[in-house]
Amino acid sequence: MDESGDSGRPQPGAGGNGPGTGPDKGEPRRPAEPGGGLLMGRPFGVPVYVAPSWFVVAALITWVFGGQLDRVLPELGGARYLVALFFAIAFYASVLVHELAHTVVALSYKLPVRRIQLQFFGGVSEIEKETETPGREFVLAFVGPLLSLVLGGVFYIPLQFVEAGTVPGVLLAGLMVSNLIVAAFNLLPGLPLDGGRMLRAVVWKITGKPMSGTVAAAWVGRGLAVTVLIGLPLLTHTGALGNATSEISGMETVTDALLAAILAGIIWTGAGNSLRMARLREHLPDLRARTLTRRAVPVESATPLSEALRRANEAGARALVVVDGQGSPKGVVREAAIAGVPEHRRPWVAVSGLAQDLTDGMKVPAELAGEALLDRLKATPATEYLVVEDTGEIYGVLSTADVERAFVKAMARPSA
Repeated sequence: MDESGDSGRPQPGAGGNGPGTGPDKGEPRRPAEPGGGLLMGRPFGVPVYVAPSWFVVAALITWVFGGQLDRVLPELGGARYLVALFFAIAFYASVLVHELAHTVVALSYKLPVRRIQLQFFGGVSEIEKETETPGREFVLAFVGPLLSLVLGGVFYIPLQFVEAGTVPGVLLAGLMVSNLIVAAFNLLPGLPLDGGRMLRAVVWKITGKPMSGTVAAAWVGRGLAVTVLIGLPLLTHTGALGNATSEISGMETVTDALLAAILAGIIWTGAGNSLRMARLREHLPDLRARTLTRRAVPVESATPLSEALRRANEAGARALVVVDGQGSPKGVVREAAIAGVPEHRRPWVAVSGLAQDLTDGMKVPAELAGEALLDRLKATPATEYLVVEDTGEIYGVLSTADVERAFVKAMARPSA
């Protein structure tokens, strides 16, 4: 199963005492590279990971397909499991091509792709931003199933020139059918499947509201989850009963039910995550640097902490900015560092020892808002940022804790 989409809620910055430096000064950390399993390569600059769950599925495919080969090609003996393992790897290579199709289109639309991950039931392309138009959304979603259909045709052509009942014939037929199944399954019109994103694009185009498209596609996705949970075991059981020469065992019944439950759970969870992500993006404009910024007072580096706090209290400010003799900002005094100094020691501690030196990434324009603001904070993780006007004048200090609280408050409000 494919789930191309967003990677999750953007994180404004690092927590705790700031950028990994302990209680004293430190330099901002570079964001950690996304993980997610075994790194296989970086096609188009996007890391491709194989999740641990893939190995479970690969083993299951090897076991099941190997058992089928024993009936078709009994002369293979134990070698049938090597053939089945090759099939599992080739199948997931096809899934990777499916995901790369999403990735190439996303990159062509200037949408950053965090990573590709091959996992339990297929793969996911973690695209970090939404498309700007429903047309682009439709193309981005459709290209994955399209490539799977093309791969089905690619495997069909050589199948016409090999002998049936041979290892190449069985492998080509299996890969052809599996890619057609991947394409058909992903075209089902419910999130988080590609067909759900296509439905979202259609509703978005009709209503002019991306949120309406997400709600419609997510609820259809939940309906699909219920259908899979109930219908897949019934369909398998009915098919078995319709064949007078086959019997369905208790183990097969349990396996079908378990598979249906896992698939239904993945679809239901993915639909819910899509709704939450849509709500997130709907409320992102509520996050504005200017409105979230704390008023700050400038103090020189040698100023005792007690004196700096006295000036801040008199001015009604909640933050301290260290400046040089010309009034240019040099650092931001970290709130966590202030809290770590006992009150009786504050007259003897200079603010310079509690400040984090400013870098260009820690200077945030006051007009930044929404996703642009979160991207800026995410690029340079810290606990406090200096907010400046277009003229370079100090406006105040932005705390990531305040951004987090505003985010949670915005998400708690009902959607329009």
